[in-house]
Amino acid sequence: MINRRTVLTAAGAAAASTALGTAVARGDATIGVNPAVSHGTWEGWGTSLAWWANVFGDRDDFADLFFTTKTVTYNGAALPGLGLNIARYNLGASSWNAVGTERMVASPNIPRFKQIEGFWQDWNNEDPASSAWNWNADAKQRAALVKATQRGAMSELFANSPMWWMCLNHNPSGAADAADTNLQPWNHRQHALHLAVTARRARDQWGVNFRTVDPFNEPSSAYWHANGTQEGCHIDATTQRSVLAHLRTELDRQGLSGTGISASDETSYDLARTTWNSFDATTRSLVRQVNVHGYQGTGGRRDLLFNDVRAAGKVLWNSEHGDGDGTGLTTARCLLLDFRWLHPTAWCYWQVMDPTAGWGAIRYDGGTQSAGAVETKLYVLAQFTRHIRPGMRIVDTGSDLAVAAYDPAGRRLVIVAANTGSAQTLTFDLSRFAQVTGGTNGVVPRWSTIPSGSDRYTQRQDTRLSGKTLRVPFAAGQVQTFQVDGVVQ
Repeated sequence: MINRRTVLTAAGAAAASTALGTAVARGDATIGVNPAVSHGTWEGWGTSLAWWANVFGDRDDFADLFFTTKTVTYNGAALPGLGLNIARYNLGASSWNAVGTERMVASPNIPRFKQIEGFWQDWNNEDPASSAWNWNADAKQRAALVKATQRGAMSELFANSPMWWMCLNHNPSGAADAADTNLQPWNHRQHALHLAVTARRARDQWGVNFRTVDPFNEPSSAYWHANGTQEGCHIDATTQRSVLAHLRTELDRQGLSGTGISASDETSYDLARTTWNSFDATTRSLVRQVNVHGYQGTGGRRDLLFNDVRAAGKVLWNSEHGDGDGTGLTTARCLLLDFRWLHPTAWCYWQVMDPTAGWGAIRYDGGTQSAGAVETKLYVLAQFTRHIRPGMRIVDTGSDLAVAAYDPAGRRLVIVAANTGSAQTLTFDLSRFAQVTGGTNGVVPRWSTIPSGSDRYTQRQDTRLSGKTLRVPFAAGQVQTFQVDGVVQ
């Protein structure tokens, strides 16, 4: 997954010759914040649990670091808690039992920590109270889910692949030909049932109410193959429509009529449009929330996907972004493009911990299962996640360089800006607000991260308003957050 995503992100950047995503910060700029144009109420920030939680899910320090805004001590350093409030739980596809003479066929290239154990391990009995179901499976990821929930997070259930025995070749990494759908035609309902029963179990036994359930993960992409490095399954759009119908029925049968369906977690903005537009009206009516992944990097037509989803009256999330730039600057740039053009109401990073350098906020060794170095990406994420909080309104900036969020009850405006080019000065024009006072003597607290320098989410009190204008110098490769108080629309 990581290798192909690195390639895809690079390809997306190379393809970003459209009007969207081409702007790199060059020269001074003025950014007007317009509270009259709202892009929705912010629901929050998240991460998928999956692999990192399969290793570290029982650790409270990581639960605090990722799902609270506490200061957390890690390897002797004080780190800013990210305050994530969305946990995406990966329903596993693996088990090591025999069903008659049948067993799982595992890819020779998948490491053990990426094999997530599923609960329905024997197709001969659908009764979740029977021995066909193993509710002791996946203990560490379940622990992470519960810890996140206890810290106030909402949750989403998703599946990288159906259970191995639901796959045509019994391999939960994919078919021999990655373009082939690997879900057996006679197991569409069973895949939906596995998800629905797990959601019911989570509610009744784990204290977790899944907000949404997504039965797919990048289903239309043709790189889930039998020799892959993770669980995955190509599922064509026709099969997706069948599974979604079964999922609604099975959720309702479990007494979960209030649990929404999300789909389809496609790899890219453009592919998400293709899949969504292939659904008929009946299928679209089943989907409450459209999920998309951000692996086109700075490429792709975010705006067209937003228009399609808005026209259908659906919620839109970027449910997964990942990149191999450990500085965090690529993440910041893509995130700002999402705010400018995609207008999601939530945004999730793929793996906050990852074995490959640059991909996570903290590195770890998948073999020894030991946690390692902190990436600068953690501090860049903190610039966004600790300050743009659920319930704030995302307001228009007309710029790819900055996002603004407004809390009318607290009379607070938050601006996060990233300069991924050479040094420049950004001027924020706040004249469209009725009142802008700032703190004492017009002071605006700011936080700064400069990956190439020493700033690591460093707070300073050295910036002041000039009337309704905030003028701030940015070093090359600097991300800054500004908290402007006393703001009335």
